[in-house]
Amino acid sequence: ILNHFLLFQYARVWIPDSEEVWKSAELLKDYKPGDLVLQLRLEDGMEIEHRLDAKTKELPYLRNPDILVGENDLTALSYLHEPAVLHNLKVRFMDSKLIYTYCGIVLVAINPYEQLPIYGEDIINAYSGQNMGDMDPHIFAVAEEAYKQMARDERNQSIIVSGESGAGKTVSAKYAMRYFATVSGSTSEANVEKKVLASNPIMESIGNAKTTRNDNSSRFGKYIEIGFDKRYRIIGANMRTYLLEKSRVVFQAEEERNYHIFYQLCASAGLSEFKKLRLGSADDFHYTSQGGSQVIDGVDDALELKNTRQSCSLLGINESYQMGVFRILAAILHLGNIEFKDRDADSCIVPPNSQHLSIFCDLLGVDYEQLSHWLCHRKLVTATETYIKPISRLQAINARDALAKHIYASLFNWIVNQVNKALHSSIKQHSFIGVLDIYGFETFEINSFEQFCINYANEKLQQQFNMHVFKLEQEEYMKEQIPWTLIDFYDNQPCINLIEAKLGILDLLDEECRMPKGTDGTWAQKLYNTHLNKCALFQKPRMSNKAFIVQHFADKVEYQCEGFLEKNKDTVYEEQISVLKASKKFDLLVELFHEMEQLVSPTSSSQTGRSVLSRASVKSTKTRPGQTSKEHKKTVGHQFRNSLHLLMETLNATTPHYVRCIKPNDFKFPFTFDAKRAVQQLRACGVLETIRISAAGFPSRWTYQEFFSRYRVLMKQKDVLLDKKQTCKNVLEKLVKDQDKYQFGKTKIFFRAGQVAYLEKLRADKLRAACIRIQKTIRSWLMRKKYLRMRKAAITIQRYVRGYQARCYVEFLRRTRAAIIVQKYWRMYAAHKKYRCIQSAATVIQAYLRAYQARKQYQVLLQNYKATIIQKYVRGWLAHCWYKKTLQAIVYLQCCYRRMMAKRELKKLKIEARSVEHYKKLNIGMENKIMQLQRKVDEQIRENKLLIERMTGLETSYTTETEKLRSEVNRLHQSEETARNARNRITTLLEELALLKKELEETQSEKKTIEEWADKYKQQTEQLVSELKDENSLLKNEKEDLNRLIHEQAKEMTETMEKKLTEATRQLEYDLNNERSRYQNLLNEFSRLEERYDNLKDEMNLMISVPKPGHRRTDSTHSSNESEYTFNSEFTEGEEAVQRVEEVSDRKTSLDMSLFLKLQKRVTELEQEKQSLQDELDRKEEQAMRIKAKEDDDRLRARGAELEYESLKRQELESENKKLKNELNELRRAVSEKGSPEATMPGAPAYKVLLEQLNTISEELEVRKEEVLILRSQLVSQKEAIGTRNTMTDSIVLLEDVQKMKDKGEIAQAYVGLKETNRCVLNSRGSEVLSKVQVYFTEDYHELNEDGELWLVYEGLKQANRLLESQLQTQKKSNENEVEALRGEIQSLKEENNRQQQLLAQNLQLPPEARIEASLQHEITRLTNENLELYADDPTKYQSYRISLYRRIIDLMEQLEKQDKTIRKLKKQLKVFAKKIGELEVGQMENVSPGQIVDEPIRPVNIPRKEKDFQGMLEYKKDDELKLIKNLILELKPRGVAVNLIPGLPAYILFMCVRHADYLNDDQKVRSLLTSTINGIKKVLKKRSDDFEAVSFWLSNTCRFLHCLKQYSGEEGFMKHNTPRQNEHCLTNFDLAEYRQVLSDLAIQIYQQLVRVLENILQPMIVSGMLEHETIQGVSGVKPTGLRKRTSSIADEGTYTLDSIIRQHNTFYSIMCQHGMDPELMKQVVKQMFYIIGAVTLNNLLLRKDMCSWSKGMQIRYNVSQLEEWLRDKNLMNSGAKETLEPLIQAAQLLQVKKKTDEDAEAICSMCNALTTAQIVKVLNLYTPVNEFEERVSVSFIRTIQMRLRDRNDSPQLLMDAKHIFPVTFPFNPSSLALETIQIPSSLNLGFLTRV
Repeated sequence: ILNHFLLFQYARVWIPDSEEVWKSAELLKDYKPGDLVLQLRLEDGMEIEHRLDAKTKELPYLRNPDILVGENDLTALSYLHEPAVLHNLKVRFMDSKLIYTYCGIVLVAINPYEQLPIYGEDIINAYSGQNMGDMDPHIFAVAEEAYKQMARDERNQSIIVSGESGAGKTVSAKYAMRYFATVSGSTSEANVEKKVLASNPIMESIGNAKTTRNDNSSRFGKYIEIGFDKRYRIIGANMRTYLLEKSRVVFQAEEERNYHIFYQLCASAGLSEFKKLRLGSADDFHYTSQGGSQVIDGVDDALELKNTRQSCSLLGINESYQMGVFRILAAILHLGNIEFKDRDADSCIVPPNSQHLSIFCDLLGVDYEQLSHWLCHRKLVTATETYIKPISRLQAINARDALAKHIYASLFNWIVNQVNKALHSSIKQHSFIGVLDIYGFETFEINSFEQFCINYANEKLQQQFNMHVFKLEQEEYMKEQIPWTLIDFYDNQPCINLIEAKLGILDLLDEECRMPKGTDGTWAQKLYNTHLNKCALFQKPRMSNKAFIVQHFADKVEYQCEGFLEKNKDTVYEEQISVLKASKKFDLLVELFHEMEQLVSPTSSSQTGRSVLSRASVKSTKTRPGQTSKEHKKTVGHQFRNSLHLLMETLNATTPHYVRCIKPNDFKFPFTFDAKRAVQQLRACGVLETIRISAAGFPSRWTYQEFFSRYRVLMKQKDVLLDKKQTCKNVLEKLVKDQDKYQFGKTKIFFRAGQVAYLEKLRADKLRAACIRIQKTIRSWLMRKKYLRMRKAAITIQRYVRGYQARCYVEFLRRTRAAIIVQKYWRMYAAHKKYRCIQSAATVIQAYLRAYQARKQYQVLLQNYKATIIQKYVRGWLAHCWYKKTLQAIVYLQCCYRRMMAKRELKKLKIEARSVEHYKKLNIGMENKIMQLQRKVDEQIRENKLLIERMTGLETSYTTETEKLRSEVNRLHQSEETARNARNRITTLLEELALLKKELEETQSEKKTIEEWADKYKQQTEQLVSELKDENSLLKNEKEDLNRLIHEQAKEMTETMEKKLTEATRQLEYDLNNERSRYQNLLNEFSRLEERYDNLKDEMNLMISVPKPGHRRTDSTHSSNESEYTFNSEFTEGEEAVQRVEEVSDRKTSLDMSLFLKLQKRVTELEQEKQSLQDELDRKEEQAMRIKAKEDDDRLRARGAELEYESLKRQELESENKKLKNELNELRRAVSEKGSPEATMPGAPAYKVLLEQLNTISEELEVRKEEVLILRSQLVSQKEAIGTRNTMTDSIVLLEDVQKMKDKGEIAQAYVGLKETNRCVLNSRGSEVLSKVQVYFTEDYHELNEDGELWLVYEGLKQANRLLESQLQTQKKSNENEVEALRGEIQSLKEENNRQQQLLAQNLQLPPEARIEASLQHEITRLTNENLELYADDPTKYQSYRISLYRRIIDLMEQLEKQDKTIRKLKKQLKVFAKKIGELEVGQMENVSPGQIVDEPIRPVNIPRKEKDFQGMLEYKKDDELKLIKNLILELKPRGVAVNLIPGLPAYILFMCVRHADYLNDDQKVRSLLTSTINGIKKVLKKRSDDFEAVSFWLSNTCRFLHCLKQYSGEEGFMKHNTPRQNEHCLTNFDLAEYRQVLSDLAIQIYQQLVRVLENILQPMIVSGMLEHETIQGVSGVKPTGLRKRTSSIADEGTYTLDSIIRQHNTFYSIMCQHGMDPELMKQVVKQMFYIIGAVTLNNLLLRKDMCSWSKGMQIRYNVSQLEEWLRDKNLMNSGAKETLEPLIQAAQLLQVKKKTDEDAEAICSMCNALTTAQIVKVLNLYTPVNEFEERVSVSFIRTIQMRLRDRNDSPQLLMDAKHIFPVTFPFNPSSLALETIQIPSSLNLGFLTRV
């Protein structure tokens, strides 16, 4: 490219320099073609002559304009060359402290050697979702681009991080993985992203080491594939490693260390679990002490080991495996300390009893003798025999080191495998992002096999990079359809062929390794013979025959051949490995080598796709030809080549993203730039190659819109067409004559290098000319302004003179008009008065007339109504009479007919009775009848048993009731004792009163004597008074002076106190806001946890209940019922999990609420005092009980005598029953002995005996019945006597008697005896007699029943059963009556107790003195009533009762005094805290934490009842509650309600339903309705969480519902805002204060959700509308942006403007107004909305260098003014929204103010008080001129600002918290709407509600 057209005078160029690489200079005269010398002036002022090369005649590189210096993208530079790139990087790194820069598709990262605050969570959130060109360069931007392209293009991605050691590759890769882990998250609760990050400490400890260039250098390459599912969330990862530097295990250079893990173990050797490893200091081991640098500054190795172990545990490597790994590592250290002694020249031995060898064997569990033998010997196998050969000492040391390297490499691969297992996911991987952290190009003084492999890998990566860059350039040209020619770029394929092709370096190396006597020298000679003078990239050093030079893409590198063969073969003896495999005590060691064998096998390598790069080939002595696999013959170089090919295939299948890390200096100094080292790395990493490829084509690219906006000043008005593309073409053809300098594409204009600089020069000249014209115009304007000001003064004087004359004339007119107005109003008053008189008369006449007509009509209606009632009753009476007559006739006819039929039947029976056949039939039927009678008897017996069981149940219930009554009686007895004590106290008070009267009389007498003495004393003092008056006048003067001083001091003190008070109030307000925000953040966190819990629960339900394929029809009614059921069940499911979360939140909040803990401590102290008083009371009651115990014993003795008599009587009855049984048995025997038929004849003796026995049994049965009845009546009378005692003490004694009788078992024995008696009588006798009768019936049954004896027996049994049943019923009724009476007494006592509590509550509201008097007055009135009752009943007992009453009153007074003292103390303590927590409205939450209220289904709340009763409400049935919630909340559309109905209608309806439940005094209904309402609102908001209209609607209704509960709560603070009619609607039975708090928490959650919704809506608009869009056209020109254009990752979806934001504000505001949201709440929403705008805009400004300019500051200030105008239009200036924009306003002002002198610095420090120091410095560093007349901020000025702001105590955080939500409050806003006027529209489908 020819630059001679631009080499004019004062042009700036770059010239080479040996120290700084390139220096900037300025031409002193124009360059003319043919000149060989350039006259230049350096920046330091020195003038030099620069000679051009006579052969090439290359001109120096031109320097870019200052406005292009410091660009984010190097391709945006007009001149693309090495000095421009180097200077741009230096300016960004040194001046702006920016370490990241784009270079086309490459991100250049310079290691700052300092921790920078640019990797926090806020920075990640800022870059998340942003396009790559929108923000400043960052590793997060590259990661976001990869993540976005993976999701958009469905293509795997790779991030290739390269650079030399110490450049920061590992840190960059770590931050990229952290970004993916933070942004994407994982698909399960396994925290895969944490595991991915946890693999870094493990790999760093075993694969990183300290080198001379880097303290944490990665000595291996790794490629991590991070797997994602279809939703692009992390599911797992996989790691591949490349070329571990095994030689570092056994050797370290000077000032270097071994791998970190060895030093971490040595630093932790003192731990108890590491004692058995027998470690020491790192200096004690050969493998860790060779470098002489065992410690890294600022690194704690012991702490790092702790982190490593924690990471292992997180990845599933348990403690046993960890200890196994540490054992192997310790064994390696001890192995390095094993020494060898020479036996002779060719053999050596291990010294006997080698300590380190024995430790090694103990740790690994191997045989000491075998290992010591094979360390000094090797086995050789020939064709005929096998023999063992000793080795020399040097060979033994090499074999020991080879074994150590092999063990460490095996352990390294095993750990990598374990990490991969832990990161493996069972979920199918959808896509992945690979992060390649690989070594960069390396060149040292001595380069060996490792450097050769590293540089070979970089050659392959550079080739892939060049092809990708060329491909992108080609695609860009083809996309824009412009002609292009093949760009010549460096192709390093010849170098790659030299290394990997046939007969290449690696091929010859493998061939030499296979030779039996191959050496490094012979291999070098083969290289010379094959490639020297045949390949231009291969050279031989002049002074060496064992080295060769390869010309790489970056530089020439000389490699030393020594050690190549050994490292390539990587030999270890198999005998040593066999000894290790034989370990029986250490399973991990065996597993280690077993996995190595699997990885070596061809099948395993093909399956896993991983290469084993550090495997050592084992020399075997037992292999035979044909048995050795090919895999065993592969060398390290061959494996590395295969793995590199596999890596390149993976990278070619993905979309690559490049990160090139640069090391700025070799001394690790922070922000120090060494130009030489930087240029070397830029050449090596391909950045300059990218620049060269870009410069060869069209590096500068502008869209037509950008070009038009930037160079609009170069166009004339006539040149501007509607088609901007054609306009740009016309302008360019005029400005640039050479058409080869640019090309027009479809959407962009492509420029050659240097053309943008030429256009910028033209633009700057045009702007400079415009500035001159503006200055001319301004000066003329100022002179004209002065003239106009003088002219205006003259006119003003004339105006005032003329004004005076006019005012005089106006005064005359005003007086005239006033007289006319007075006349008008007087006449109007007279006419109006006359009209009102006539109107009132007419109104009275009409009222009387209408009243007369109404009364007359009412009389007519009343007469008709009464006549109708009379007719109704008469007709009913006549119909009833007719019905009765008809019924009697029918009954009479039925009786006659039945009598006739009965007579006929009787005749038939008499005839049949006389016949013989009749007897036969009768006998046949009697057997069946007897069987039926037997069954009936059995049934009656069962019924008796059931009745008896029921009776026992009733007795048990009776006992429980008696126990309850006994406890109640004890409690009442205690109260009686307290009253007795108070009565005693009154007597003592009366005695004290009498004593006081006596003392009063004595004092009166003394008073008289004193008065006499006082008269005398008065006369004496009068003399002294006259003397003191003079002194008093003097003292008065002094007093006035002192008062004046005191007054002045008081003023000063009041002022200081007011200041302190204001400061204290501010601090309290600040603390209150902090508490509010903390509480609301807890609510937000809890709601988030609940939402996550619900989501997880839904996922579990979906996973558990997977629907079967197919379609299933369901009935519509079934589906609707099912939905209702599921809705109802949602109120209660998951309560246990919610309670667990609440317990966690309770613990969190308790840590912050120290106030609550203090109050709780005080309450516990009061409870202890109360308990001590209760103990004293119990002791006194026990003493009283002992006194009564004696009386109880006497009564018990009397009761025991009666019970003994009853038990004796019962025993006599039992003995008689036994006698009857015996007689019956004798009768049986007698009958059985007589078996003749004659004995059973009616006249036989046996038959008579049987009849007699039957008669006696029936008589005995009657007797027993009577005795049972007598016993039962006695028991019942005793129970009644117990229940009907008059005094409480007697009832207690009787209950104790009954209880003791129960304990002794006497009542139970009596009852069992009675049952046995009845059972014996009924069962034994009756059944035996019937059985005997059956026997006789079989013989002669027709004679046995002749007189109906069996029927008589059966009837007797039935009567007995009826008697027992009737007695049981009567006893049951009596018991129930007794229980009801006792319940009534308990209820009365409860009512009395409630009344006492109410009186106590009323007394507590009084002051202490009035409280004592009121309580005494109440107690006296109650005791007076009791005294009157007692006196009326028994005057003798009255006196004793009165004495006990006095004692009780005295005790009560003492207790009241103690309680008053404690209450005063509590009030004093609570007054201090009431100010802080009063506004939080948590007065009802002393025992409820925020987490317990927020997110339950609501728990039952204890609702205290009130005394009042009102009406007016909406009635609904309990079954309609779900329907109400469904229609009013779940299925309600806010749009229709907001437009067509009154605001807050759902809230009013719900409150009217609550009023009805309150009216019914149904606490369950109130609780259920409120719980369903809250859960319904939560459900609908969860369903429509992103709908601003729905969230706003329910926020306003929730607040209105909350205000209704306050307004109609009946509290005086709220009732004063109501009308009298509204006060009638207050709740009467329930206090819903706790539910108000629950609704307040719900409103807070809805408010936070509303903020999130509007934030999501505004987020895409803010940056575009506030920063990018040019509201003032032409103010800010667009600078070149390079390759990274905006919206490079996503398609253009349309840009937002400031008008879009304001329109959205109007939408939000109108929606909130339609929903009737409270004005104060709307102000808070607007404040939060403006805060989001300010925070997001400022954060993007701080992260975008292209936005920090003077013109952009003007745009921002204009945009802010438009927002302020919107606030004024909506009357919201007092909402605090403007103050939230203050940081943004100050940032815009900072961009516009002067930034040169110290005065400017002082002004900036005083102006930017809302910005932090970090933000101010960041803006100054990012300030970028857009035009030539702007200047950059000097580094010295920034340092001055930092020095002035060093005393500020502000946050070091750079970005504002855009997610911050201000604490919200809900000020009380009563409604003026009357509830009775509300109409429910039919559209709500609430027809089941009834207005009451």
